[in-house]
Amino acid sequence: MSEIDSKQQGSDYAVPDERGFFGAYGGRYVPETVVPALRELDAAFREASDDPAFKAEFDSLLADYVGRPSPLYRANRLAKAVGLAEVWLKREDLNHTGAHKINNTLGQCLLAKRMGKKRVIAETGAGQHGVATATAAALFEQECVVFMGVEDIRRQALNVYKMKLLGAEVVPVDEGGGTLADAVTAAMRHWVERVEDTFYVLGSALGPHPYPEIVREFQRVIGDEMIVQFAAKGVELPDAVVACVGGGSNAIGTFYPFLREVPRERLPKLYGAEAAGLGLDTDKHGASIAGGTPGVLHGFYSYLLQDERGNPLEAYSISAGLDYPGIGPEHGYLSDEGLVKYLPVTDAEALEAFALLTQTEGIIPAIESSHALALLPRLASELGPDAHVALTVSGRGDKDMDIVREAGL
Repeated sequence: MSEIDSKQQGSDYAVPDERGFFGAYGGRYVPETVVPALRELDAAFREASDDPAFKAEFDSLLADYVGRPSPLYRANRLAKAVGLAEVWLKREDLNHTGAHKINNTLGQCLLAKRMGKKRVIAETGAGQHGVATATAAALFEQECVVFMGVEDIRRQALNVYKMKLLGAEVVPVDEGGGTLADAVTAAMRHWVERVEDTFYVLGSALGPHPYPEIVREFQRVIGDEMIVQFAAKGVELPDAVVACVGGGSNAIGTFYPFLREVPRERLPKLYGAEAAGLGLDTDKHGASIAGGTPGVLHGFYSYLLQDERGNPLEAYSISAGLDYPGIGPEHGYLSDEGLVKYLPVTDAEALEAFALLTQTEGIIPAIESSHALALLPRLASELGPDAHVALTVSGRGDKDMDIVREAGL
């Protein structure tokens, strides 16, 4: 078990570089017409990050609007069921709007306000980022447009209704498979056409530099709070920390503070759960690290699901938030460096974990989060029954009731 003063900084972890690369991954692979907008965004972000007033307003919103800090809950019945000594759940599902996404959207919409952009756009898969963006836009009196694949619109009808109720326009995307990757493509294409007056609120830790870093910084509150909360409880840091990974925003928000603040010799083992769908031996999965190769997509270089010509393949997951054919560049770097272990989880395993948490603790998780929960029995086998594990519950399962019912649970 690891022990650390929550104020101690002993790690040499420092990425990205000035060009936005996390080792070999990241960068800015975009048309020249977009580069000025990205430079403007980068400069505004650096300036805001150094402004105590910006930080104070953001922190105030997190506390009084989102309801942070989110609880760190000891799940005793779940721990017993999976064969671990302790399981601690970071309850992002209790945030306003029901997921971690609100942390990032408030930060980016506040940045858009600072830059004088009165119109924001976003992409969404499971709908939580769309709802969170529409929520922040309503708060800041910003026009909001959300791009969403037609298949995800079908699967997440409740969140579509919420976005419209909040005043957002939801634009159906029927290209490709009508899922998250297609929504990102449509949103980026639109942004290129409207960079002068529009701010793109990107939802995950991917895209061209500086987006992966921006999203990480607005989501790092998750891991920062965990470290402080363990200290406040007088509890040692856990042996392992787990999060689900699609593009990777809740995971990097969880992992980064541990990597940054905890000396390497005391660092908990870090695990990311990828969507294995119907299995890695099929073409129905979304596990970019386990089943992909490095390439370029949506302005960044990282692990992707792609064919031999570099064309992206359609990702699949029962979870609309994990069916993206790529993973954020920092996660690619962390995998190569051996700092995080990424493990595939099938739909069936995620559904089993969904039911287990619901029935042992009375907490209904998002199917995305259920992928992380499915790793707990494996960690009991790998780390032993005396292990203590922390896990980020990235969102609640209200949005997934139709999917779960259709799956026969």
